[in-house]
Amino acid sequence: MSGLSLGDLVFYLVAGVTIISAAGVAFSPNIVYSAFSLMGTFMGVAGLYVLLAADFVAVIQVLIYVGGIMVLMIFAVMLTHRIADVRISNRSVGRLPALIVVACIAGVMAKAVLNTTWHSVAPGTPAPSTYAIGNGLLGDYILPFELASMVLLAALIGAVVLSRKELRDE
Repeated sequence: MSGLSLGDLVFYLVAGVTIISAAGVAFSPNIVYSAFSLMGTFMGVAGLYVLLAADFVAVIQVLIYVGGIMVLMIFAVMLTHRIADVRISNRSVGRLPALIVVACIAGVMAKAVLNTTWHSVAPGTPAPSTYAIGNGLLGDYILPFELASMVLLAALIGAVVLSRKELRDE
């Protein structure tokens, strides 16, 4: 432990929280607990972004995923009209094949990490990245940005149409 700095310890702590939360998502038998574990995973990923000096991505991760999507998922689970009649759960079927696949992937990744010659680079001075990203989104990349917003709007309208059709069938 003498070679670890405080930054290394914080990284391992945040990575551990992220991995444990991700395991909670995969293995929790209750979908509400899975949703809360997913929120912990998103927060852990945001913490990793902060450690990588990607401040804008970290803030967007918290605002969009934790603040928006997770709240929406939790409300959707809680406000399901047949939640009292139907047992909603994450069945977690196929754990043994999944563990075998995960063990194989972990083995390949461990072999790649151990066989790679790592080059260390001195860290630069942290600087906010929001100014450059704002200029890029509203300057050079305005057309892809607007096209992405139109695609997201079309997906939102499609989801509303599909959900209304489902209500009429009942």
